Amino acid sequence: MDTKNITNYKPKDFAELLGISVKTLQRWDRKGILKANRTPTDRRYYTYDQYLQFKGIQTENDIRDIVIYARVSTKKQKDDLKNQVEFLKQFCNSKGIIVNQCIEDFGSGLNYNRKKWNRLLEEVMENKIKTIVISSKDRFIRFGYEWFEKFCEKFNAEIIIVNNETHSPNEELVQDIISILHVFSCRLYGLRKYKNQIKEDVEIVKELQNGNKTNNGTNTKNK
Repeated sequence: MDTKNITNYKPKDFAELLGISVKTLQRWDRKGILKANRTPTDRRYYTYDQYLQFKGIQTENDIRDIVIYARVSTKKQKDDLKNQVEFLKQFCNSKGIIVNQCIEDFGSGLNYNRKKWNRLLEEVMENKIKTIVISSKDRFIRFGYEWFEKFCEKFNAEIIIVNNETHSPNEELVQDIISILHVFSCRLYGLRKYKNQIKEDVEIVKELQNGNKTNNGTNTKNK
């Protein structure tokens, strides 16, 4: 949802933006907590300014950080990371954008446990981030970018994609494929190990049972 190009919201869209149900929005309207506007045909609508006011965000004096986020998969790609950062800095300078933070990250785009990336999302939730500047969707996250974009929008944080690449460098793709294979191979190994353990346990049980039968037979004969 591109909030910059939306003037008015239908109740359903506005409720989604706030992360609440339409029924809650209707109740707030009745109680005067968040009053809806009305069209000439008496239809409810809301504005983005209402969203900002409800969130307590002052757009005129918005002092939240503008962040450059750059990522490569491995430390062997330091030169690529440097070029990525320089490209983003040049873009910001050309647009008159003042950057407060420049985050340089290493790790697969499939990895959701990147410390710097997670810290950035935490700052978004803390309303400390105004804008995140990236070179492409894949630099932020390999899959599910649209979900994270909407997540940031809920906290009035915008993501600017400078160069909307649909494909990543071959080395990046290879690294991600290796990561996927590693995960599945570990799972398969775990299953095999588990099956082998069960097999061993069953064999031990059989040996014990056979041993008990033998002992019982010997005891009977002794009697």
